[in-house]
Amino acid sequence: MSQSPVLPEKDSYGQLSDGRDVYRYSFTNSEKVTVRVIDYGCVITDILVPDKDGNIDDISIGYDKIEDYEPNPRCFGSICGRVVNVISNAKFVLDGKEYKLPATFSSYENEESKHAIHGGVKGFHLKLFSSWIEGDKVNMKYVSPDGEEGYPGELTTIVSYQLTNQNELVIEYKATTNKPTIVNFTNHAYFNLQKHDYPNIDDHVLQISAEKYTVNKEDDIFIPSGELRDVAGTPWDFRKPVRFRDRLKDGPHGKGFFHNFCLGESGPLKHAATLDHPPTGRRIEVRTTEPGMHLYTGCNTIPHTKGKEGAVYEPFCSICLETQHYPDSPNHENFPSIVLRPGEQFYSKTIYKFTLIPQ
Repeated sequence: MSQSPVLPEKDSYGQLSDGRDVYRYSFTNSEKVTVRVIDYGCVITDILVPDKDGNIDDISIGYDKIEDYEPNPRCFGSICGRVVNVISNAKFVLDGKEYKLPATFSSYENEESKHAIHGGVKGFHLKLFSSWIEGDKVNMKYVSPDGEEGYPGELTTIVSYQLTNQNELVIEYKATTNKPTIVNFTNHAYFNLQKHDYPNIDDHVLQISAEKYTVNKEDDIFIPSGELRDVAGTPWDFRKPVRFRDRLKDGPHGKGFFHNFCLGESGPLKHAATLDHPPTGRRIEVRTTEPGMHLYTGCNTIPHTKGKEGAVYEPFCSICLETQHYPDSPNHENFPSIVLRPGEQFYSKTIYKFTLIPQ
């Protein structure tokens, strides 16, 4: 017997500083899982799930109100685009023409920004999408004009959210363009399966279905070198479950993980990762059509950040499992292409399933 779909409910989430209305959509399923999203930045504001004893906690980092999400410097829970992650030296070449982007990121403190990241100065995480309910889905749409943040082509993007009674949060992305351009989306949710305000992820256990990862440069530790290296024998081997307490500081220069893992061909829906928290029994299973997943462990870019319910977020308090194409793809011919042309449709699907560790 099939279960009824989980229908979202709409309410107001306040107004932006320019007076535009922001709307929130709430899903609650038969298993007492609740997910809330807003149409500013397509942000997931809350993910409430039961633990093994039935206690319900919010496992996603974020803010309480729109005034804090409006700047959202850490991209908490948001969609990132047009191109997530880094583009080295803030430029790329498409069909023989060089495009320059705003330089907003540096790999080192006190160094002048020289790379592009997460779509620019005002990427999709800072855009108000139009939104509407369609059956058991919430659709959010944004039309990015030709040349916005340096990217060519008018890009029309629709992001949809759906929660099932199987505890699956389904995120779908569709995009079309009127000129050749580049596209790479992700959702930037930060998870802590103990509770969003817990200070660390030491007891989390991660498994990633990847035989290779993209190596970062030695002299620019967040920028891919172009090499795809076997994970075997390295700190990046998560093929078997690894407890973070035993591995967390093995990332670049002791700053945790900021690395892309190679999952296979783009298109088929496949297992990407499983994140467990044995003390609470909570589990997240990640499946995606994307060829990569970026593992980000909060590093030093969350310095004493005030969040929801009075929480204060510190480095290494959360983990991001960002399904996407590889970082800096336009500048590496051996990476899967993120070029989108007129007449084509970009499509991507990621599923986060919230469940319990089998006993």
